[in-house]
Amino acid sequence: MEGRGTGDGGGTTSALPEAVHPPSPIPRPRSTRRAPSFASSRGAKGLVFAAALAPLAIIAWKLYRDEYGEPIRDIEHATGEWALRFLAITLALTPLRRLFGWNVLAKYRRMLGLFTFFYATVHLGIYLGLDMLLDVGDILEDATKHPRIWIGLLAWGMLVPLALTSTKGWIRRLGGARWNRLHRLIYVIAVLATIHYLLAVKLDTLGPYTFGVLFAVLLGLRAWWAVRK
Repeated sequence: MEGRGTGDGGGTTSALPEAVHPPSPIPRPRSTRRAPSFASSRGAKGLVFAAALAPLAIIAWKLYRDEYGEPIRDIEHATGEWALRFLAITLALTPLRRLFGWNVLAKYRRMLGLFTFFYATVHLGIYLGLDMLLDVGDILEDATKHPRIWIGLLAWGMLVPLALTSTKGWIRRLGGARWNRLHRLIYVIAVLATIHYLLAVKLDTLGPYTFGVLFAVLLGLRAWWAVRK
């Protein structure tokens, strides 16, 4: 078709009057929704779950191969260290999300938090069942002599309500504000667990000091953001 006529009527006109011109097709906006990335897929969650179980499988394999000099003590320490590692990973998710925009990491917070509780429970179970043979008298005596025992028990006890209320149903029951206040216990747990680890070792203090610095950074970032808010 030709262009529209000029104002003085001297130009060319189109075959149809302007009022009945067919409307130009409106281009459809491109979808802004991104395809789900692999990091948020079920396959990725399955890989994270398998990776979180891998340390326990390695411990079991070393135990089967008789690679531990003192099996009970060694697997007790190994499971305790893995509980601390998963605690550190769980606490690192929020800073990573805020600093780099990796919001997909929020999907793994509950899983990794529950693995923290899992390894801490295995660690405690080995101490109570294999080391102390469930002898209440020996356990109380050990806790009296060594403060690290009751500090560790206190840290594990604080993990219990966090694990039990980690579901969406409990978030609805408690309400977001109360749920958040309850789950701030994780900061106290990090401090207690580090002290427990430090008191458990005698000479090799690199591990507990490393966790102490890491937790100080992770909690310090949260404190800084809270002050700025």
